Amino acid sequence: HEDPGSPASGEMRPLSEEETRVMFEKNAKYIGENLQLLVDRPNGIYCFRLHNNRVYYVSEMILKLAANISGDKLVSLGTCFGKFTKTHKFRLHITALDYLAPYARYKVWIKPEAEQSFLYGNYVLKSGLGRITENTSQYQEVVVYSMADIPLGFGVAAKSTQDCRKVDPMAIVVFHQADIGEYVRHEKTLT
Repeated sequence: HEDPGSPASGEMRPLSEEETRVMFEKNAKYIGENLQLLVDRPNGIYCFRLHNNRVYYVSEMILKLAANISGDKLVSLGTCFGKFTKTHKFRLHITALDYLAPYARYKVWIKPEAEQSFLYGNYVLKSGLGRITENTSQYQEVVVYSMADIPLGFGVAAKSTQDCRKVDPMAIVVFHQADIGEYVRHEKTLT
């Protein structure tokens, strides 16, 4: 009996129903019903494929071209959205940021003086908070932006929008999950 999450052959394959559900649930926490916009795009149809426990987002056109490459020779294809852990949880990778950010339902903008700290993997404090989407609830997944509207990473709201208005400047308002600084910090392992 083989584990469907780790094919022995190393072949790239479509996600199982369960893998698709788990991955879509994770993405939906950030972009809600906009998930359909990732698949049916104006520039073609895109799909998700699993390869070595990593989920790749790729256009059908590129997928057809790659059909001539054997699975054991294929390193990656398209953009890595995340990976499945050994316990079958889906972990979003920072490489998905550019695809999810335009559709994000809940956003946090941080002040320039807080950007470097966030890009080193730290939480966002109230003193570094510029703006937050109205009606953001506590523990809601958010996309973190600079004040210049540049997506910087993913996080989880430690406080609701209402609570952010009245907390101490040193209180944590966003828990860090991933940031674009990972491209430099984890250069050798990021795929």
